[in-house]
Amino acid sequence: MMFLRKSRIKSAIYTIVLPAIFLAFCCSGCGKSTDKDQSRELSGSSKAISLKNTDKVKKKLYAQYAEWRGVKYKEKGMSKKGVDCSGFVHLTFRDKLGRKIPRTTSQLSRLGSKVKKNKLRPGDLVFFKTGFKVRHVGIYVEKGKFLHASTSKGVIISRLDNVYWNKHYWHARRI
Repeated sequence: MMFLRKSRIKSAIYTIVLPAIFLAFCCSGCGKSTDKDQSRELSGSSKAISLKNTDKVKKKLYAQYAEWRGVKYKEKGMSKKGVDCSGFVHLTFRDKLGRKIPRTTSQLSRLGSKVKKNKLRPGDLVFFKTGFKVRHVGIYVEKGKFLHASTSKGVIISRLDNVYWNKHYWHARRI
């Protein structure tokens, strides 16, 4: 009788629980999008600042950090009640740099052109592979530092040479 129960439990785990966990894991990542989000294209606005003006970009990024510092991570979040990494990047570019960019990490990872890690400048997007099919994005600020919404610490500035971020670094893109 006990063997029969263990067998049913094992069967349930293998047929229901593990596939559900695997599916959730594979589908996770920063910034799930809707069809409307996916149709958004990169575009400037009348208040767009030149991303070549590194001093002004840095100033805007630090201003954004001052306003959002510590805001908790929330998947699909787009407000100070909670924000995910790609949502934070999207809002920062829109509100501080005057640029409309895509909402998801996947879309952002194909924007602009690739940049070597040693050639980064303020406003470049930095990408990380943090898990199986899980991606993370932040905005390079200066001197090896980037601004992002961390799943564990909320909106923070981290260092690229941090053991964790260095290990998971994927690539960078310039818009």
